[in-house]
Formats: sequence, structure tokens, C-alpha cells
Amino acid sequence: MSNEIRLRYAPSPTGHLHIGGARTALFNYLLARRLGGKFIVRIEDTDQTRNVENAAEKQMENLKWLGVEWDEGVDIGGPYAPYRQMDRLDIYRRYIDQLLAEGKAYYCWATKEELDAEREEQLARGETPRIAEKHRHVTPEQKAVYEQEGRVPSVHFLVPDDREYVVNDLIRGEVRFESNGMGDFVICRPDGIPTYNFAVVIDDYLMKISHVIRGEEHLSNTPRQLMIYEAFGWEPPQFAHLALILNQDGKKMSKRDESIIQFIEQYRDLGFLAEAIVNFLVLLGWSPGGDAGEEEIFSKEDLIKLFSLERVSKSPAVFDAAKMNWMNNHYLKEQPLDFIVELCLPHLQKAGFIENDPSREEYERVREIVALYQEQMSYCAQIVPLAALFFLDEVVYDEEAKGILREPQVPEVLAAFKRHLEEAPEYNVESIKASLKNVQKETGHKGKALFMPVRVAVTGQEHGRDLDKTLYLIGREQVLNRLARVLS
Repeated sequence: MSNEIRLRYAPSPTGHLHIGGARTALFNYLLARRLGGKFIVRIEDTDQTRNVENAAEKQMENLKWLGVEWDEGVDIGGPYAPYRQMDRLDIYRRYIDQLLAEGKAYYCWATKEELDAEREEQLARGETPRIAEKHRHVTPEQKAVYEQEGRVPSVHFLVPDDREYVVNDLIRGEVRFESNGMGDFVICRPDGIPTYNFAVVIDDYLMKISHVIRGEEHLSNTPRQLMIYEAFGWEPPQFAHLALILNQDGKKMSKRDESIIQFIEQYRDLGFLAEAIVNFLVLLGWSPGGDAGEEEIFSKEDLIKLFSLERVSKSPAVFDAAKMNWMNNHYLKEQPLDFIVELCLPHLQKAGFIENDPSREEYERVREIVALYQEQMSYCAQIVPLAALFFLDEVVYDEEAKGILREPQVPEVLAAFKRHLEEAPEYNVESIKASLKNVQKETGHKGKALFMPVRVAVTGQEHGRDLDKTLYLIGREQVLNRLARVLS
């Protein structure tokens, strides 16, 4: 192993980029950048039954959107190409043949059905399931019979007996595994495609990976991988296994759990900002410590300077959706208005509120509406329910709103306000302010008794943004129609 720092993220192309995968990629990326090393993206696609077309490309596109750049990978190549496992089958074959020649692996001619039946019997006897030793030794006569039957063998790794394997985990410390009871495991399927545990070792060794940061579900795979390193006489990389991300009920997050948005693409589509997602994900299981210990907002540059595995927790992290929204709101408020408008436009177009190619006048109106809500939005898709009152003809009044409109002063206030708006020579924020002042003088109603009926009648809401600005952006004709409807 060279002294060069090299880390990798190696997703399977089985679906979208999950928040757990994105966090793993980020931790690898940040440590590589912090230590002045290289970051590699490699595609582990040997599980052909689960692969989804274009999933690898989509995952890489979303990583790039998050601001995670790599130095070597499928799309840009590098000194250890190819970076896709299915393009490396001839490489794996050479190493499988070496293990077979050295007696460290063997052909197993048992069918899947036979192995499954043996497994069931072992479980029934209360034993840990393992490959029976009888499969290790096949006579030439048996082999001839199997070949005649059309059987194609898999290749199994010969697990040493009475051995202890120690993982010196950079997050968890020492984790020990006994080889007894593990059973020989498949390293190459009958179709010639290697299994994950074999291919990952060959790739990490040949690509000179120095550190492997991955989810804790891989910890149980690590002793098998250490056996393969040992069989070839190779030094393994340093391992670090990240604790789980739990949902708000403290349960392991499942991809079927609909209480949490789980894929980066979904956040992107909702109008979350990449910087906010990165900031939030890194704090799932890592804390900066020192002077920055109480801080919660970090730029990517800050994170590169501060990140270390010493500050990664062994305990599971809880995904707090409210905090994610708060953090994104923080970042949205910091952005230039025009940038936020561009993110909101597709949502307003999809809702049918504005044309796909809005006029200059329509765009300016949208810009002012977005400016009204920029401080309030957690993500840009929220502009649709927030801004609906500017685009829909019908106002819906809930029971609370109807209660306010039944107050005794309401007809007098609304009638006076409607008349002043009709008589105003212009319709703008100043003339609306003036009209409300005139209603106060004329009727003697002020404060909540004046403003609440007007707001509720025109918007259907008891609370909202600046009233004068809201009424101006709804437009004089629409405001008069809504007042007339309530008065009638």
C-alpha cells in the first residue's frame, strides 16, 4: 500500500441516490480533500438482476449537483480504468484462477436447491448455516457426472478454521470475528460474475484505496474481505463504518418509509439547495468540535477544513426533517432573489398558475410574489400553496375565517374599503394604504377589527405577508370581485 490518500464511493446502480449513500459519498469526499488525496467514483454493477438502466448516470449527476467532484471515475477515466465492475470481469478471472491454483478456493458443483435444502436442515438443527465440507472435495468421476448433467459450478473461498479476524475500525475501534461458523462463501457465480465481497477487494487493492468509509451494514462483510486480502498477501485499507441513519421514531430508515423524503433527486425537484443538503447530511453523525462545536451552518470549504473521522459518532443519527427545512430556509434567505425566482418558476408553471413562457409583466409579478415569501419558504415547491391566492379565482374560507367574516363590523368595513378602492385614481401599495386609513377615519374601526376582515375576505387567510403588498399583487379587479362576493 502506497502512502497516497485515496478514497472511493462505489454505488450500485440499483436506483436513485439515497440520503445514506449521499452521506457516505460526502464523508469520503471531505476526508480525501482534507488530507490532500484523491476521490474516486466506481460503479459496482455485478448484481445484474437489480441494476436499473441509467441509474449510475443519474446518481453521478446528483452527486455533481451536490458539489461532490471526483478525480477518477466511469465518466472521466483515470489510471486504474475501467471503473465499472462489469468491464473488469477478465481482471477478476485472473485472481479467481490464482486462488483455485493455490488451493485457497474450489469449484462447488452443488445446485442452489441442494444448498438451500442443506441450509434449512442446519437451521432446523439449531446450527449456524454454512457450506458443508463435502463440497470442497469432488473426485474426477463426480465432476464428470456433474458436467454430463449440465451443471455449471460456482467458486467458493476456502475459509480458514480457528482464526480470529480483527477489524481496526477508525470509528468503532477493534471489532473481532471468529472464522469458525462462517462457512465457505461464493466468490464467483456460475455465470462467471464475481460476488461483491470478492470484486470489492480486487478493485480496492488495484486502485490503491487507502481508506474505506461505508455504512455499518458492511461491517459483517469485512472479515470475509480480510480473508481475501490475506490469501493474496495484500495489506488491507483502513476501514471506517458509519452508524445508521434512523427516522424520527428511532427506527432504521427503510426505503419504503414515506414519512421522510429519502432521495436526493426528490429534494432537488422540490427546490432544496445543494449547499443546505450537504450541510445537513454532514451533521448526521459528525460534529465539528472545538470552537466550531456550537455552529450549525458550514460551507463546503469549512467542512473540508474541519472534517475528521475522530469526530464521527458511533451512535446512529436521527433524521430530523424539521431541521432540514430550517437549514434550507436559512440558505434560501441568503440567495439573490432572481436565483430563487428561477427555482420557483417551474413549480408555478406546473401548477398552471403561469405560462411556460411568461411575458415580462407576468415575470415581474411573479418576482414580487416570490420576494414576499422568500423569507418564509423552507423549499421552493412551497411557493405553490403560498402563492395560490394570487392566481385562483375562488377563495376558500375555513370555519375560523367564516367566524371572522360574521363579526358585526365586517359589512361596514368591507363596503367602505371597496368604495375607496373603486374611487382611487391609481392602484398601488400607497393608494391601498391610503384607502385603509380612510376606512379607519370613516368607520372608527382600527387594528385587528379593520385589517383582519379585509385580509380574510380577500385571501381566505387570517395571517400572511404584508397586507398592502399582498392586495396590490392580487390586483384591483380580483380584490374588488372578492370583496363583492363576501358582501353579497
